[in-house]
Amino acid sequence: MKKDLEFGNKKLYINGELRDASNGASFDVICPADEKPVANIAWASKEDTELALTTAQEGFKYWSNLPLTERLNWIGKLRTKILEKSDVLRSSIMHEMGKTWEGSEEDLTSITNSLEYYSEEIAKRHDIEIEDKEGSHEHKIVSQPLGVGVAFLAYNFPLLNLGFKLGPALAAGCSVILKPSEFSPLSAYIIGEICHEIDFPKGVVTVICGDVSNVGIPLCESKIPRLITMIGSTETAQKLIEQSSKTSIKRYSMECGGNAPFIVFDDADLELAINIGAALKVGNTGQICVAPNRFYIHKSVIKKFTEGIVDKFKNTTIGFGKENKPQMGPLTNRQSVVKVQHIVNEAVKQGGEIQYGGKTIDQPGYYFEPTAITFKNSNPEILQQEVFGPVAFIVPFTTKEEVIELANNTDAGLASYVFSKNDETLAYFANKLEFGEVQLNGVKYDIYLPHGGVKNSGIGVDCSTYALDDYLIKKRVTKALN
Repeated sequence: MKKDLEFGNKKLYINGELRDASNGASFDVICPADEKPVANIAWASKEDTELALTTAQEGFKYWSNLPLTERLNWIGKLRTKILEKSDVLRSSIMHEMGKTWEGSEEDLTSITNSLEYYSEEIAKRHDIEIEDKEGSHEHKIVSQPLGVGVAFLAYNFPLLNLGFKLGPALAAGCSVILKPSEFSPLSAYIIGEICHEIDFPKGVVTVICGDVSNVGIPLCESKIPRLITMIGSTETAQKLIEQSSKTSIKRYSMECGGNAPFIVFDDADLELAINIGAALKVGNTGQICVAPNRFYIHKSVIKKFTEGIVDKFKNTTIGFGKENKPQMGPLTNRQSVVKVQHIVNEAVKQGGEIQYGGKTIDQPGYYFEPTAITFKNSNPEILQQEVFGPVAFIVPFTTKEEVIELANNTDAGLASYVFSKNDETLAYFANKLEFGEVQLNGVKYDIYLPHGGVKNSGIGVDCSTYALDDYLIKKRVTKALN
């Protein structure tokens, strides 16, 4: 029997059709604000996954041979329809993961900006001529679509993550199988509905979700995909690489976990640093891969900084709903609450002192207080773990040599932040920090700026024109001159 839910029953989108799972399986999407189901989605079987793969391969043959102007026309139609459905998409994100209404706008603009930006960027691509030193041949490098891509998406930014993959894939001429997180699949399924509504070419975009044995492993082990891309944890990336490399050599583009240092010197604009630091921890309830975990604060200003962060946390409005306008919502799932509470407890065992927060909020939903924990020991073991929640670890330092060693003491290497008015200090850290991104005296992200990590934080990039390279083959064509 169909369930009477706010967003109803959602189907898989395979080969241009909306369909129930072949075995009739389905899965409830739970709103983390009140722990009640808001939608029921088709839960794919292994047979559904095999169909998704074979039809995506056919979709690639059609899409990759379509003239660029026609491809861009279809991408434009998709973008226009997404904008028309913006309210329902934003509402679905708010309900599937507890994001604030204001926060949902970033997801919506990210996918629409991505579709627009990569349509413009692919039109700028052209063959590259290589000079023949002996004058006997002509050489050029041509770019061609790679093939079928499979995108595994994290729950924290459902449409942002989807858009970062969909935009370059479609522009490059690739078909793409989108596998959203089971914690926030609703908005992705609605994207499937939109593709169906505008009769998007069959097999070019696929939306499918299910368990690891029926969906995750078959997608990885198939020889059909030429690219495995993802946004998620380092552990997930390692599993995907292991599973997918058993059968064929594939390309990888993976944005993995971070453990961002946030370094504040005694000459920094302290108010600016406090505002940005608090916003990055409260925003999306701290469920951001680039959110700072480790706040390294010069010992002469650590008291003022801590007081400032605590004041920001105390005055954060927490809740759910479009009308209430909260600044922070719940964590996305119960597992996250358990994980964050465990991290807080371990931090206290390792000498941390809770200055504010530290526990769940006593009401329905997966709410956790914004939390500030200070340490006297500069390098407790807990600092090696990404929190992915609204918890700030605050640690003192004295010298730049000391703090650079502390900041780089992690297997992660995604984002980093430095605040100082000294240009030499900023230049030093820009050079020495082992992270894919170094943000100095501020923070900015946009579709045209490359986003990627080093070490265990991933390979390849999202955003910017460089992301297109993950979806394109570079082929050398050499012609002998008569």
